[in-house]
Amino acid sequence: MTETSKVDGAVEGDVINDEAGSVNKKIPLIQKISYGFGDFGNGFMFDLGQAYLTKFYTDVAGIGAGAVAGIFGFTKIFDAFMDPIAGTVIDSRKNIGKRGKFRPVMMLCAMMLAVMTVVTFTMPDLSAGGKLVWAYATYMIWGLIYSFTNDPYGSLASVMSRNVEDRSLMSTTRQVGSVGAQLVTGIAFIPLVLLFPTEKQGYFFASVVMAVIGVCGFAVCYLGTRENVKVNREVQKEKNGFKDYIKVVFTNGPLLALILMTLFTISAMNTNNQMMVYFCQYDLGNIGLQPLVNGIMMGTSVVGVFMIPTLTKHFGKKRTAIAGFVVGAVANILNFVIPTNLWSFIILVTIGYTGLAIPNGITWAFVSDTIDYGEWHTGVRKEATTYAAFNFSRKIAQSLAAIISAGVLAVTGYVANAKQSAQTLLGIKAAMTLYPGVALIAAMLILLFLYKLSDKEFKRIANDLDHGRWQHGIIKSAKAAK
Repeated sequence: MTETSKVDGAVEGDVINDEAGSVNKKIPLIQKISYGFGDFGNGFMFDLGQAYLTKFYTDVAGIGAGAVAGIFGFTKIFDAFMDPIAGTVIDSRKNIGKRGKFRPVMMLCAMMLAVMTVVTFTMPDLSAGGKLVWAYATYMIWGLIYSFTNDPYGSLASVMSRNVEDRSLMSTTRQVGSVGAQLVTGIAFIPLVLLFPTEKQGYFFASVVMAVIGVCGFAVCYLGTRENVKVNREVQKEKNGFKDYIKVVFTNGPLLALILMTLFTISAMNTNNQMMVYFCQYDLGNIGLQPLVNGIMMGTSVVGVFMIPTLTKHFGKKRTAIAGFVVGAVANILNFVIPTNLWSFIILVTIGYTGLAIPNGITWAFVSDTIDYGEWHTGVRKEATTYAAFNFSRKIAQSLAAIISAGVLAVTGYVANAKQSAQTLLGIKAAMTLYPGVALIAAMLILLFLYKLSDKEFKRIANDLDHGRWQHGIIKSAKAAK
């Protein structure tokens, strides 16, 4: 085990421990800010694919909308099943060095992910069947590497601090990083593409720029964070069987509630992002409006996310998230009902996206809490496995969003780079606004009735863990057992 040290001037491998326990001890602000840069880097690769890869496949690669729905639907389900494997591999790591359990894996895989991000936005001159094979293969490989990048990144927060305020701020910096990346890519990506003679060249070089920025974001996270929480991993070395992983995941009620909720929140967000470029080009009649709409929508969301620490301090995480879902649902449904108009659309889509961004940010704090709950409940700590189970739901949600987005285009008769029918325009609008509205209502109900882990209860659990206690007894270390 690593030795304890003071917080100030902490070096790699140090852990935070004091008589008050890690639930009260705070980590330096620079670490919490640096953690958010991980999702900033992530957004330049992950969110890039969610927002623009459908458009690349349909309009540049010439793949039909129905086939694109199949690509995303299948590969995302494949990716979902890769997450538990990634989590198991990472949790089974031995001989952990001074750089920690999660940070080295995250950084190495982030560099590999950058390469595959560019590859996915590349389409060789192949037959129609060859293009499908290329799309399936490259996006499946991308998803596998993404699992090994994102699982350690998400798990990292749980071993940085157990302090409730720290976790709230880390969830804020993470969401600011995510929305910030969406803001930059949303404003800059299409203009970068249009700088080149052909869209094919434009997508390639724009993806290179975004991937480089993405790796830099992960580098800031890697260099600026530390794995501070002292964790008893001796118990884990004795319990590595499949039954133990099933126990960790499927006896964790709060985690299962988050998994179900995430199916709706992430599918709502991704459907919005995927359909935005189509909505601007066809419903609003000018693809050049896309950077403007994204700039206002995501810029306002960044401001909203900065309010998370204040809102959660006064109202608690759960009530703040529920309020965000209600606001987002109402704004999106109104946007569907009201006739299409540029300014009413911008106002309502901005309110709806900000309403979703706030609970999405809080979710990261929920996930860290469920990791500690799982250890307290079972006596076994599996950060990456728990996070992978949560990430499984995100991948299924992404698959659902892709099926909805590309499926609506296929069913309503979308024709690339042509004037669309009234039916297609209505379908694009429904996917853009109505589905997110309904999905956020479902997410709100799940959080309200199924998520039972309050901030007060978590503090008690964290205190138990600090003192070697768990729900059914005492966690015995190998040293104590001798």
